[in-house]
Amino acid sequence: MKYQVYVIEDEKKIAESIQNYLQQYGYQVQTVQDFTQVIEEFKQFQPHLVILDVNLPYQDGFYLCRRLREISAVPILFLSARSSEMEQVMGMESGGDDYITKPFHLEILLAKVKATLRRTYGEYAKEENQSEIMINVGELSLHLSKMELHYQNQVQSLTKNEAKLLHRLMERAGKVVSREDLLEALWDEVDFVDDNTLTVNVTRVRKKLSEWNLDKMLQTKRGVGYCLVTMDQA
Repeated sequence: MKYQVYVIEDEKKIAESIQNYLQQYGYQVQTVQDFTQVIEEFKQFQPHLVILDVNLPYQDGFYLCRRLREISAVPILFLSARSSEMEQVMGMESGGDDYITKPFHLEILLAKVKATLRRTYGEYAKEENQSEIMINVGELSLHLSKMELHYQNQVQSLTKNEAKLLHRLMERAGKVVSREDLLEALWDEVDFVDDNTLTVNVTRVRKKLSEWNLDKMLQTKRGVGYCLVTMDQA
């Protein structure tokens, strides 16, 4: 399968270098032609993955990500010079799947593109969808294939990363799960992952739990990792 990648990047040299590099590995890559028509170009191209800058003319990447999420679940990789943790949180909360900071190596970008496409469309996606996986911790219930979190007849939708993170924490409930273990659960190439990206996803999961006043269930063990406990243990 020849995957299509849409690059939304206004620095022409960066956009062209990404396009040329990914095309060497068999990807069909399109860069933005008109920044006032990004959504229309996206609909016409129908990419399998989007690489999205934050600082853009007319509309910033966070806004565009939210617009894209209204019409598509396609994986979105942020690529930005904004490197603060808050910027990365904003990227994930806007609907992004990963956040890569500039300057970056094209090899790392390629590895993340490959891993994201495998999780979304490849063998890993097929394996996950073969059967319903459900796991419970107290009254909290995770439906992995549906990417839903249930609590007392209430339901919240999860991103793929949030679901994978919760699955690893819930299957080892009451035990400390190391950051390395969680990184391995989320990404296929652990050596290419920015540690801040895990922190961003943990923050998103804790925010989901806080909507049910369950945020104390997810405990941070400084220098070690994280632990999910029942409310009785919190």
